[in-house]
This record gives sequence, structure tokens and C-alpha cells, in this order.
Amino acid sequence: MGASQVHLVYGHGGDLLKQTLRDDNLNWVLQAEQLGTGHAMQQAAPFFSDDEDILMLYGDVPLISVETLARLRAAKPQGGIGLLTVKLDDPSGYGRITRENGKVTGIVEHKDATDAQREIQEINTGILIANGADMKRWLSQLNNNNAQGEYYITDIIAMAYQEGREIAAVHPARISETDGVNNRLQLSRLERIYQAEQAEKLLLAGVMLRDPARFDLRGVLNHGRDVRDSILTLFWKATSRWVTASKLAPVA
Repeated sequence: MGASQVHLVYGHGGDLLKQTLRDDNLNWVLQAEQLGTGHAMQQAAPFFSDDEDILMLYGDVPLISVETLARLRAAKPQGGIGLLTVKLDDPSGYGRITRENGKVTGIVEHKDATDAQREIQEINTGILIANGADMKRWLSQLNNNNAQGEYYITDIIAMAYQEGREIAAVHPARISETDGVNNRLQLSRLERIYQAEQAEKLLLAGVMLRDPARFDLRGVLNHGRDVRDSILTLFWKATSRWVTASKLAPVA
């Protein structure tokens, strides 16, 4: 995406994060008290440049694709907000997207929603993009007058609408891109989705995988066409030597 800087807001477990991501060029921003998503963004706001777009992402949403984020950025209106949303059969627990004559007007968190609003199936994924100066202004206006007593980043959507700004809703190519991880079971399920997607890309590129369901790729695989792998293949490093070491060979 070509980000000029990445700000990582952290609270509990920050030391472990720093050990894990010590080689990355990150600006570490401490959120000493966890007072909501809006509060988290307020901690990072002093580092935002007025003339740059600010893309808000979540660390527990691992499958979001560069392609989806590029479409979100391209869809962001001048002076407005690009918002990633999905429609769910069961939207329980998620913030609902409110609309008027088709235009996005706001986001209502589940605990604050009326019975009618809880029937809405379009939900907020939490991923959005806006101009730095606008973001800082909206963040400064947040309050915690809600059922959870937190500062919601989602409140900036209504602020933007009231200013006459456009909010462009974009859907990801796959709903699984916005699935979050709260436990090891969910993580394992998303890992299998990711591996299935990698296997599909390789199959379409001309690689024969004898057992795609048990294929495991960690990195980027350099390969030719009409090559095949062995059963239970694990590729670990991004190097063209995989083609030799893993005995990939032309299909007879």
C-alpha cells in the first residue's frame, strides 16, 4: 500500500508484541487505558499528517487483502470516508450501518441499537480510511455517552455525514477477509482458509498440487508452469530453491 509510516497502538501484552515485531519499522503508541476504538485512535492522532490519508486496520483481522484495501482507498471520496462493510445473515454483536435514501448516515453499535436497527444486516468491519486533518478534527469531538461508556471511532461516520461529507461503503471480495480472531480455534480456521486460497492461486497458475487440502505455504513460492509437489508439502521460505528442494518437477 506504500504507507509512509505505520502506527501500532498497543496496550496489554505490548512487550510481547515488540519482541515479535522487533524488525519492523513501526511507531509504537501506548494506549494505557483501553477506553474504546476512538480512544485508541486519539493516542495515535498526534502523529497523523494533515495532508495524508489515514487507514485504520485491526491486528486481529489477518486475512484482509491488499486488493480490498486498494479498492477502499480508491473509493474514498474527496473530504469523505471510505468504509469497509459486509452483510451477514446473523449480524448479532456488530455495529449496524444506517442509511437514508441509500446514503450511509452512521453506525450504531449493537448495544445501543433499537430493535429495528438490529434487523439491519449490513455491518461495520472497523476498517476505514479518511484524511488526516479530518480524522483529527472528528476524533477531538468524540464522547463516551453510550451503553459501554467508551469512545467509539464509529461516531465519526455520523459526524462526517452531518458535515455533508460522503461516506463510500465498499465490500471485500470475500467476507472471510474481515473475520476476526479471538481464540486459537478461530485462528486455526482462518489459517485453513488462507492456505486454501494460496493453493487455489498456485493451481490456477499451472502448479499441480496432489493434495491441496494438506498444502501449507509460509511466504511466497517462486515456481514455473506444469510442475507438481509431493503430498503433505510444506514450503517455509520465499526462495526459488524450493523448486529443487521440494522436488517440484514437470508433469509427465
